[in-house]
Amino acid sequence: MTGKILLMITLAAFSVTAQASEYRVSAFSSEGLGGWEAKSFKGTTVYSLMRDDDRTVVKAVSKGTASGLFKKVKLDPKNFRYLRWSWKIAGTVKNGDETTKAGDDYAARVYVVFPGRFFWQTKAINYIWANRLARGEAIPNAFTSHAMMLAVESGPGRAGQWLAEERDILADYRRLFGDEPREIGAIAIMTDTDNTSSEATAWYGDITLSTAR
Repeated sequence: MTGKILLMITLAAFSVTAQASEYRVSAFSSEGLGGWEAKSFKGTTVYSLMRDDDRTVVKAVSKGTASGLFKKVKLDPKNFRYLRWSWKIAGTVKNGDETTKAGDDYAARVYVVFPGRFFWQTKAINYIWANRLARGEAIPNAFTSHAMMLAVESGPGRAGQWLAEERDILADYRRLFGDEPREIGAIAIMTDTDNTSSEATAWYGDITLSTAR
C-alpha cells in the first residue's frame, strides 16, 4: 500500500548523530531492540529476539501484516557508505511481484532512508530479498518512485541460509537516483505480506554502517 512506503521513508525527522568510523545500527546481543521503534501499516508483523547460529538475532513473522522496525540516525553517506548486515528467510512471498501493487510484499528488506529538505523529497533505497526480480536489478517501488527496490538476493534458492551482505550505499544512491544524497536519516527492517495476504518468516542479524571496507 502507498502508506507503508511513504510513511516509512519520512521517519527520519529527528535523529541521533554517530561519530565513530563504524556505527552499529543494531547490536542485538548486547542492546536487544533498544533504540528501535515500530511502525504499523496493517496489523503487526511480530519481531522478537532469539538465539540462532550462536548469536542473538531478530525473528520476523508476518501473516497478512505490514509493520516494520526503524532506528533513527544522522550520518553522512559520503563517509558512512558501507552498509553490512546478515539475514535469512524461510521462503519468498507467495504471489509476490515487485512490479505490481498487489505483489508488493517481501520476506525481508532493509531500508536506508535519506530525508529531503521537505518531507516529499525524502527518498529510500530498499535492499530486498526479491521474489521475482533478478539479483542485482533495481526498479522503482510499485507505489512511489521515491523508493527504489534493489534485489540483493532473489528467489527461494538460498532460503534457510544465513547470508552476509555489503552495499556501497553512496554508489547505489547515485546510480538509482542520479544525484547526491543529503544524509542518512534512518535504517529500517520490514517483513510484510499484507498485499498478498500470505505469510513470511525472516531473521535479521546485526547491521552496521562503516567508513571503510
